[in-house]
Amino acid sequence: MLLDQQYLFAPGPTPIPDRVKAAMNQPMIAHRSQEFPTLLEDVATRLMPVFGSENPVTVLAGSGTSALEAAAANVIEENDEIVVVVAGAFGDRFASICETFGANVHRLNIEWGAACKPEQLEEFLQSIPKEIKAVFATYCETSTGVLNPIKDLGEVVKKVTNALYIVDGVSCIGAVPVDMKGWNIDILVSGSQKALMLPPGLAFVAMNDTAREVIRNCKAKRFYLDLNRYLASYETDKSTPFTPAVSLIYGAQEVCRMLEEEGFENVIKRHLLLKEMVREGLKAIEIPLLTSDEDASPTVTAVRTIDEPSKQIKKLLKDKFAITVGGGQKKLKGEIFRIGHMGYCTPFDVIKVLGSIEMTLKFLEGKDVLGIAVKRAEEVWMEHV
Repeated sequence: MLLDQQYLFAPGPTPIPDRVKAAMNQPMIAHRSQEFPTLLEDVATRLMPVFGSENPVTVLAGSGTSALEAAAANVIEENDEIVVVVAGAFGDRFASICETFGANVHRLNIEWGAACKPEQLEEFLQSIPKEIKAVFATYCETSTGVLNPIKDLGEVVKKVTNALYIVDGVSCIGAVPVDMKGWNIDILVSGSQKALMLPPGLAFVAMNDTAREVIRNCKAKRFYLDLNRYLASYETDKSTPFTPAVSLIYGAQEVCRMLEEEGFENVIKRHLLLKEMVREGLKAIEIPLLTSDEDASPTVTAVRTIDEPSKQIKKLLKDKFAITVGGGQKKLKGEIFRIGHMGYCTPFDVIKVLGSIEMTLKFLEGKDVLGIAVKRAEEVWMEHV
């Protein structure tokens, strides 16, 4: 075994294409040079269809959480009434961020492993007697592998309230369809290290004109994450108010080229195929999944570990096969592991991880499962060839 060859199937960070690494490796330029505005404008506009945005996408130097915080810090004023859909660890993080900025946060708690149903959100919103300023939701809840029905939830938000609709797309943008105008999304945020095939370090914020007006008039104090500064810098000279992550932005430019070459509709189809291969393969060897097929994300699959041997799968995958998967978070710690299948991932990669899981189960429990998950995944793949 060449143990220096590591295989990354975590739900982020994800593998980086060689051509993206090469793009990030080109000579550094000054971020106040004549070249940088051309680079930034190219990336900000080429990301528009990926975010389903009618405006250029704002690029920050920071993690995905900085984008979540920017969305809250630029909208929330002290004692604003805010609703957050909490269906996992990252919905909980969104709520905590909002509380930090002084909001009165109303948490709509959804069972971890299930998606929020539109009727649940509608009933919850109608139960709040005060005017709601914003509703925060998570498109893909990374901690559970759930994809929330963001379009349907957006219809409910605008039907029941005049609130902004703010969506965390960190672990799925670049792999799923999205239409900010058609889905009533006012602010959509994401990060670089998931489906967008980049290292950690970039955050993205897409805003419609309604959100920009609210941000412009928000009196809350902020500095580095003040989106007004970013919008003004971009509109004035296609620049950023603070030092940008230049090399990562070069990488983002190459990612945009890759998405365009594959065709974004094909990118979406590929991720749906990867999801089906993973899920059907695991079902074939009777490994329980956390989410239903209907609620499952195309970018990450959560696998239950219901007995003591299965709780060792994550460690043995790493020790014996150099495969890294994600563990459970918060109350799901030790109860699941998570397989990331997003970004720079192909059906061949799925075959690799499923084959390793088969061998791990054979080693742990003596189960005669060799070839079963792989065969079922190959059958699914053949249906799409």
